[in-house]
Amino acid sequence: MSTPTVVGIDVGGSSKGFHAVALRDGVYLEKCAVLDPQSMARWCREVNAQVIGIDAPCRWSITGRARRAERELAAEGIYTFATPNRQTAENRNFYRWMLNGAALYNLIERHYHLFDGRSAALGMVCFETFPQAVACALAGKIVSAKQKRVVRRALLQEARIDTTPLTNIDMIDAALCALAASHLLTGNIKTYGEATEGFIIVPS
Repeated sequence: MSTPTVVGIDVGGSSKGFHAVALRDGVYLEKCAVLDPQSMARWCREVNAQVIGIDAPCRWSITGRARRAERELAAEGIYTFATPNRQTAENRNFYRWMLNGAALYNLIERHYHLFDGRSAALGMVCFETFPQAVACALAGKIVSAKQKRVVRRALLQEARIDTTPLTNIDMIDAALCALAASHLLTGNIKTYGEATEGFIIVPS
């Protein structure tokens, strides 16, 4: 019996849009690149994804400062952009990609429940992840973000994922998110943060 399909999604701004990779049984299945969140959410259902990992904040900051998950990652030497509150994001062009991510979560959460710290075996689930943190978890050490294209592709190859179809860094990052989704499916994960402002999940 084959394992369920998992999907990883890299989120960009309005001009870059969304890049996604689907895996089944740890094997590359399909990819997708679209500009609008509606098309991406629809594609996830078309490939019958059970678990979806998304490289974008799943919740806004309550305080306007870095969320607990981001602080915990930083304490381990893994740095990401601090998520602001929504009002701040709406007033600065830099955060357009986070607003794009929020729009995607809004659509996906109509069919998938956002990971809340419990087992993903309960049903169809989506969650937040971060490719640099996934890469560090897979390598067992802090890896270079400056050499991310080479390092991350090599880590995917070590995981026996065909990287030939992954023609840019966005697809590579989407595949890392999908790999994190595979780990969530088996419970082999490490979580950062808490439910209110959102968990960030990586392989353990």
